Amino acid sequence: MIIQSDVLVVSAHPDDAEFGAAGTVARWTREGKKVVYVICTNGDKGTSDRSISPEQLSEIRKQEQMNAAGLIGVNEVVFLGYPDQELEDTPAFRKEIVRHIRIFRPRLVVTSDPYRRYIWHRDHRIVGQVVLDAVFPYARDHLAYPDLLDEGLEPHKVQEMLFWGSDEPNYRSDITDTFEIKMAALRCHKSQIGHMDDLQFEDRMKQRYREMAQGQEFELAEAFHRVQIPW
Repeated sequence: MIIQSDVLVVSAHPDDAEFGAAGTVARWTREGKKVVYVICTNGDKGTSDRSISPEQLSEIRKQEQMNAAGLIGVNEVVFLGYPDQELEDTPAFRKEIVRHIRIFRPRLVVTSDPYRRYIWHRDHRIVGQVVLDAVFPYARDHLAYPDLLDEGLEPHKVQEMLFWGSDEPNYRSDITDTFEIKMAALRCHKSQIGHMDDLQFEDRMKQRYREMAQGQEFELAEAFHRVQIPW
């Protein structure tokens, strides 16, 4: 089934998209754009609480992600369900991302930067690389995973990519008017930030996004490395 969307956001874990792009996504959905999330892992290792099982944590984080996505107006959330910290750059994983690119046929794909240096979650690096490869050339070429054609999934050319967490941002997105809804979405992830003092957390986030907006005409920004694809 083909479901046309404007934007496909692919993240390694529940909460990554909220940290990386929720202010921008909220602005897009306010403008009427259709946004779909693909969450690659179940986040079953993201806790220091030894009383909770991986299965319980996975269910909690799935619901947290649904709540956050609902707040910012995301049209659909797809959970691939891979175990946290176990993603690998494999043909099967790449094919799954290609499948969803061809299903949702976005103009724009947003994900984590695979080339961030040193301290960066391994899942983030792998997701970024797999998504980049899936966009170009695999989603484009009909002879890549030809069995997808049997599913009615024709090739698709993505026009643009945005990478959050980049060491080399070249695009700033104004989130001054959507910062509060971004924070509300982040607060849905209680398993991840519930131990933090709320006011200190908000102050720290506002300072981060104020720094990202330096040199711009707006107060707060999310920063990305932007790639436009010249087909």
